[in-house]
This record gives sequence, C-alpha cells and structure tokens, in this order.
Amino acid sequence: MSELEIKERLDRKELELNALLEITQAINANVPEASLYKIFHFTLRSNLNIRKLALYVFDERWNCQVNFGTKNSFQKLQLDSRFHLIRRVHKMTEFEEECEFHEFDIVIPVAHENETLAVIFVGGLDSNMDFQDGIKFIQALSNIIIVAIENKKLARKQLEQEAFRKELEIASDVQQFLFPEKLPKTDRLQLEASYLPHDLVGGDYYDYIPINKTQFLLCVADVSGKGIPAALMMSNFQASLRTLLRQMPNLTEIVEALNYQVLENAKGEKFITFFGAIYDINLKTLVYVNAGHNPPILWDKKHGLRLLEEGSTVLGAMHPLPSLQEGFITDLDDFLLFCYTDGLTETVNENGVEYGQQSLMEYFGKNHHKDLKTIHQDIIVGLDGFKGKNSYRDDITMLSCRVG
Repeated sequence: MSELEIKERLDRKELELNALLEITQAINANVPEASLYKIFHFTLRSNLNIRKLALYVFDERWNCQVNFGTKNSFQKLQLDSRFHLIRRVHKMTEFEEECEFHEFDIVIPVAHENETLAVIFVGGLDSNMDFQDGIKFIQALSNIIIVAIENKKLARKQLEQEAFRKELEIASDVQQFLFPEKLPKTDRLQLEASYLPHDLVGGDYYDYIPINKTQFLLCVADVSGKGIPAALMMSNFQASLRTLLRQMPNLTEIVEALNYQVLENAKGEKFITFFGAIYDINLKTLVYVNAGHNPPILWDKKHGLRLLEEGSTVLGAMHPLPSLQEGFITDLDDFLLFCYTDGLTETVNENGVEYGQQSLMEYFGKNHHKDLKTIHQDIIVGLDGFKGKNSYRDDITMLSCRVG
C-alpha cells in the first residue's frame, strides 16, 4: 500500500471518527430527531461522498426519512414489502423482480433484538473507499442514530402513558363524585348500590336524591362508550339532572330537558340510557320514566314481580323524544325495586350465552325477601360462576331500594 493510499485511509478514518463523535455529542445534547437525520444526511453525502441514499424507518409504518441523489422521490414511495424483514446486507441484483429500488446498489438493514428498525438503500459508494469498510461505517452510524431515535420514542411514549394514567386517575375521581356518599338505611327505607367498573373509568351512573321530606328520586344510567369521554359526559349529565330536579318537579319535563342537553352536547355521537323514578312515601306512589334502559324489576306483595318499561327511547338520539310516557303506580308499599345496567345481563359464559333478564327474574322470584346486601352478593357470586373463564365485557351497576 502506497504512502498516499495510507494517508487517504487515515484521513477517511479520521472523518468517520469525527462523524461518530458529532453524532454522539448531538445525542447527548438531546437534539430533535429531525436534526439527527440531517447530521446523518450530511455525513454520508458530504464526508463519505455517497451519491444516492434512501433511509426507511419503521414507526407504526415505514417512512422514508432521508433521501438524496435519486431519480425517484422515495419519500413519496412506500417501502417494497420484500425489504421489511431482511436481516443481512444484500446487493440489489439479488432481487430479481425490477422495481424503483433497483437504482441502488445495496440494501442494509438496521436491526435490534431480531426486529428490523430501519432499512438503508445505498448507491454509488466512493470508488476509493473499501467496500466492506464503507458498509460497516454506514451500519455503525445508522445503528447509533436509529437506536437513539427509538429511545426518544420510548421516552415519549412513557411520558404519554404517564399523562394518560394521570388523566384516568382524575376521571376516576370525577366519576366517584357522581355517586352518593351515603345511602339511607332506616327501618322504613333501605338502599344498596354496587358498582363494578370494567376499566379504571366507566360510563355508568346511579343516584339517590332527596327532593323533600316525603319524596326522593332514584336513577341509574349508562352512557355509550367507555373511558374518560364517557365519565366526563356522565358527570355533566349528573349536574344537569340535579339542577333540573331543583327547578321542576315533573319527571317527564326533566327527561325531555336531559334529552335535549345530551343531544346538544354529544351531537348524536353518544347516547345515554336512563331510568328515573320518584317515590312519595306518604302518597305511596311511584312515577317513573324508562329511556331505553334495561327495565328494573319491581316486587310487591300484591302483584309479585313486574318490569318497569314505560317511557321512550334513549336520550341523545332524537328530539323530541317519541311517545314519551310516564309509568305511574299507586298504593305501592312494602316493595323492592332493583335497577341495573346492561353489563349485568349481557355477561357471557364460555358457550357464548348471555346471563339474561330471565335469570334475574328467576332469582328475585325466590329471593326477594333477602336483605339488599345479600341480594347483591348473591348476584355477583352467581355472575362469577356463570361467566367461567370469560372476562366481564362492560361496567356493572346495581341499585336496590326496599320500602317497608
């Protein structure tokens, strides 16, 4: 090897070391991903005299992040599927089927733990550069940059997940404020509630609201969808219900106003099923509206079991509500009312069979005399046994009221 060749080789190695040092310093300085790609571009094009290149990086999909010296604009071309999973350096002549990528000479994968993170197409390597040395340097430079960018993505995802976790906690706290802190348990009136969220945040709601000394409202509702949007929508719904209840005692008017507000807020993209009932202890009357909700089960001595179905369709689907009717029951004393959301009856066993409304009716036909806490425990234990190895698909809410 001549003295001139030795000098050229030493100069090139110095350039490579300087390039690696610059990249390392940039990574330590936490420069943006776009700046790392610019350094990569400049180093290979200017310092190593590579004439054409395309760098594809996988981030949910393959995108061309660096491209220069080519006839085609590869930033507008999708990566050919033949190159998605390559594990070693290939000459393009090894791929028989002609495509736009054949204007390059070689393709170099960048992999980490058996996962291909990037693919580099190179054409026109400097004729004065040792071929293998050139490939090794491109691989080294690419690995450093791609791994650094992957670490940035991972850190960004961790921050996003942490922010999302905090949002969930806030939404969960908001949802807890929806539920009454205490339910009455007196000789004449007992209430019991159970809430089993499918996720950290759900879209179910139940409430007990005293109106005056002789009247109170019971309600249960379920918003379509889950997560933070459902919890926030239900929070707004609760606030509206309580405000309307102070302004107007008429349940039909309250439901009509709630329907209008849900439709205005959700723009028809979400809806709420709702059951609300007002009981008067002195008059022994129950007024209720069922807006597309699972019909609650009412038991009393005179009539046994019946379903409370009078009302209309779901809230937020249309305005005005079609054929809205109140249910009105008189001479109602010594009774049990059981309200629930569809997560209960739609629980599915390993054979794909739903628990169903009939199972509830059969249970209450035999067990309506039990205390409310025992009833809830029985149903939860029964559901667990029924579903087997299946998981619950939705939130489950139960609200029971006994007057006697």
